[in-house]
Amino acid sequence: MIPFSPPRIDQKIIDAVDETLRSGWITTGPKTKLFEKKLTEYGGQEVTLCVSSATAGLELMLRWFGVGPGDEVIVPAYTYASTANVVEHCGARVVFVDSDKDFLVSLNAIEQAITSKTKAIIPVDVAGFPCDYDGIHALVSRSDIKDLFHPSTKEQEMLYRILILSDAAHSVGAWYKGKRAGRLSEITVFSFHAVKNLTTAEGGAICLNLPAQFDNNAIYHYLNAKSLHGQTKDALAKSQAGSWRYDIVEPGYKCNMTDIQASMGLVELERYDADMLVRRKHIFDAYARAFSAYDWAQIPAYETPDKRSSYHVFLLRIKGITENQRDQVIQAIFLREVSVNVHFVPLPMMTYYKNAGYSIADYPVAYDNYSREISLPVYYDLTDKMVSTVIKAVIDAVEEVLN
Repeated sequence: MIPFSPPRIDQKIIDAVDETLRSGWITTGPKTKLFEKKLTEYGGQEVTLCVSSATAGLELMLRWFGVGPGDEVIVPAYTYASTANVVEHCGARVVFVDSDKDFLVSLNAIEQAITSKTKAIIPVDVAGFPCDYDGIHALVSRSDIKDLFHPSTKEQEMLYRILILSDAAHSVGAWYKGKRAGRLSEITVFSFHAVKNLTTAEGGAICLNLPAQFDNNAIYHYLNAKSLHGQTKDALAKSQAGSWRYDIVEPGYKCNMTDIQASMGLVELERYDADMLVRRKHIFDAYARAFSAYDWAQIPAYETPDKRSSYHVFLLRIKGITENQRDQVIQAIFLREVSVNVHFVPLPMMTYYKNAGYSIADYPVAYDNYSREISLPVYYDLTDKMVSTVIKAVIDAVEEVLN
């Protein structure tokens, strides 16, 4: 069976983890701080804080901005649960909006959803393909939209418009109009989960790129404390001579990254552009060439004049089929010893959100994209022979179901 998305664990990763284990630093320490520095250099953002997950990063930033009960946060219906769950955790209301045919959030749908209660928008770079950030920034900066904004915290007063909090869980290494993901909005959050291009097993990063009225470094130190129970010094800082004393300035959270995780990330980041992304692009190109020969295949956009994907997930759609037929195709592919997946079941279809009153009928494009989508394997150790096996399995399965 060809697996869907195993992590890349080779001798370099094993050696890096072994070195860290033997160093005595296994929690947040020098490797984590170095990883933050390297991520900042790579993405070009002002500063980076590593955390235990992208989910934790999104919630930390909503809470930093003061999002809470009575507020609304706009979220695409087509995303993973974490994007909306963090809004629920903060006590705010999730406002789902529809997607465009490229899987990304609809700018027009965002505009229609904005009210005087809107405090943030969380655009999602589905499959590592960046959203229209210039369009979103232009929208929230419009005078009529800014006039609707009613700040209730110091941070909201300073920004004085809706926050753009980018869920870039998939898009480390993606580009938009000459800029890397990480500096496409004022705050970007990455994921380093086991299935991501760049993995630390679990983990995430907050990329701060706030405008000049904010002190990004001061916010980094505040968030660093907030991710450690509100403790003013982490273990590395307390290890310095005479620096044991610390304070608790708020009842924070426990969502720091460990040096074990960071040691994996450092290896992956060093070889990311020249190795990992090259291989993933090769696989994307092979799929695109093969399936372009078939009228039933809808190839996902992954490179345009303005955008370049991180080649995270290949979102193949089958034209003119129902959700049930799509499921039959998936079953037929699995019977041919190939694992595939679906990204994503829109959140209004999930029990919790259905019970909260959301209906997928309100998001027809998101449903259409989902109902015909099959995610194909893309990972570093997927050989050309395995790619050919995947292609044949998909073609045979689709034609079996359609005929």
